[in-house]
Amino acid sequence: VQLQACGGGLVQAGGSLRLSCAASGRTFRTYTTGWFRQGPGIEREFVAAISWSGGSSDYADSVKGRFTISRDNAKNTVYLQMNSLKPEDTAVYFCACRERTRLGVISYSVNGYDYWGQGTQVTVSS
Repeated sequence: VQLQACGGGLVQAGGSLRLSCAASGRTFRTYTTGWFRQGPGIEREFVAAISWSGGSSDYADSVKGRFTISRDNAKNTVYLQMNSLKPEDTAVYFCACRERTRLGVISYSVNGYDYWGQGTQVTVSS
């Protein structure tokens, strides 16, 4: 499966952005999809993930209550709505998919995902 992330940009603190992750190739709807981010000099970290059906999702503590992950399998797209953005949210954001054959629906580790898209830059100014 090929993933294409977009929607990043420059926004002021308190603003909002919506990232999209569009998939092509194998049946996208069978994959758990996650968002990760990587700031300067920081390891890539988990942000949010959603199960293949959309019935399960989870978030990093740092974004709970501000970010919402959703998916539209008819459009082969997963979204990350980011509200109340903070300067510390500045990072390159990546989407990734996890094979359904893996044990467990959601993984919080970069090693738990099999396919990655290129990143999209999010910059939040203070």
